[in-house]
Formats: sequence, structure tokens, C-alpha cells
Amino acid sequence: MLTYAYKKVTDCEIKGDLYPVKKENAPLIVYIHGGGLVWGTKEDISKEQVELYNDAGYHVFSIDYRLAPEAKLPEIVTDIEEAIHWVKNQEFFSFDRNRIAVIGGSAGAYLALTTGTFKEKPNAIISFYGYGNILGDWYLKPSPHYIKTTMVPEILAKQLINLKQISSAPIEKRYAIYLYCRQQGKWLDYVTDFNPLSEKEQLKTFCPIVKVDETYPPTLLLHGDSDEDVPYDESVQFAETLNKFNIPHDLITIKNGKHVFDQNMSQPQVKEAFADVLRFLEEHI
Repeated sequence: MLTYAYKKVTDCEIKGDLYPVKKENAPLIVYIHGGGLVWGTKEDISKEQVELYNDAGYHVFSIDYRLAPEAKLPEIVTDIEEAIHWVKNQEFFSFDRNRIAVIGGSAGAYLALTTGTFKEKPNAIISFYGYGNILGDWYLKPSPHYIKTTMVPEILAKQLINLKQISSAPIEKRYAIYLYCRQQGKWLDYVTDFNPLSEKEQLKTFCPIVKVDETYPPTLLLHGDSDEDVPYDESVQFAETLNKFNIPHDLITIKNGKHVFDQNMSQPQVKEAFADVLRFLEEHI
């Protein structure tokens, strides 16, 4: 593994970990971790998945990005956009610059879907239980699932916020922020500075489902139909939108699948899903 800093903002250095393969002109996967845009780190990628992609002949570059609420969504999206640009123009490692896929899970999948709206797009996108709309009730209102858990007081959530921007944080130090946001319906308040009532048009620019057009890359969507965190319908709606623009795509439904279903890669249905992932990559990059 090799670590590179692809960006620095004041004293916040943003890095990525490269898991290379010994293959001339191999394609590259850029992996974006989840964590509600609030927590997570480039080390969160499953080692089993790294091995799976490496064995199939793909370099894997797992990246950090600035986290909310210290950074806001426009800054986070800019980090991802600049990561894609950096990858395509860097001189530190060799790969086929015409064969790049972006893979993400949950909030990382949201960011992966957002890359399809960039000027510099990947050749393919794979979304694990992602979402394309931050203006839905599931995002703006208290979560029926999370309000059943122990309620987090606002004072605790605010105590976990740093004075400076950060690009990496473990779940145990930040999960309470996410819980508070989902329990109170304040996720949008913490990840943006926009008002959903008066600045809805500005927020639409951060909804990739609204920005899909004929240039959007081939996309594979994987989602459990029993997901209590990100609604399964988010992937259904995204697939329907891709279909309207005749974008090559597929939706793989994990029957009775919960959020982060891919953590159990020995489960037969999940193993089959990853075989589909490799087939999709082979076909489209």
C-alpha cells in the first residue's frame, strides 16, 4: 500500500491509499467511504474487497475527503472532484487513465453518483446502498428507525465537532453527531449552510438524480430492500432516471438486505452480487 496526499487546504491534508496490482496499464477503482459525510476514513474499505478487486486486475485508490459539519457539502464535493482530476493527472503511479471506475457505499455512494455529473467523469460508477436526492423526507425529517434508538442530546453532538476542518475520523468519535442529525431531522443543517425552503434550487445542484443527462456514465446500483438507513427506493428512483436517459445500468436488489450488507461477503447473495460487480466493471471499463 502507498499513501498519497491529493490535496491540502490550510492545515488539512487530504490523502488516499493506493493498493496497486503488478499489471501493466491496469484500470483503477477510486473508492469513497461512507459515514453520513460526518465520519469515516480511507482505511474503512474492506480488505476482502481490496483483494477481490486486486485479484481481478484493478488498482484500488481509497480516498479521504473533508467531513461535515466542519466542512460543508460544496467543499466535500469539490474534494471529490479534485481527487478525480488529481488521479487523472498525477505522475506517481501508472495506470490506464481511460479506465477509471468510482465505487462508494452509503454517503460514499452518494458522492460516487455525484461524480457522474462532473466535467471529468469516471468510466463507470458503482453505488452500494447510495442515494441521489438530499431533498427527500428521509433526509429532511426525523428517521423512524433512529428515533427508536437512544436519543442523543444536542450538547453531546456539538461537543464532538472540531474547531478545524478534518478529513478523517473513526466512527466511535463521530457517530453521535450522525445519530443526533437523523433523530432530529437536522442532517441537512449539519452538512450544508442552505435553507431547504428558501434555497431549494441551490440544493438541487447537490442532488445527482436531478443532474443526470445523456453523458452520465454506466452505473450499477446495489441496495438491500430492507435498508432502514438509506431507503431502497433511492436506488429504484435513480435506476428509473438512468433509464429515461438510456444510460447503461443495472439495479441489484439484495432480498431482505440491510444497510452495509456487503460486510458479510461470505453470504451467498452477497457473493453473487460481487460477481455481478466484477462483470459490470469488465463490461464498462
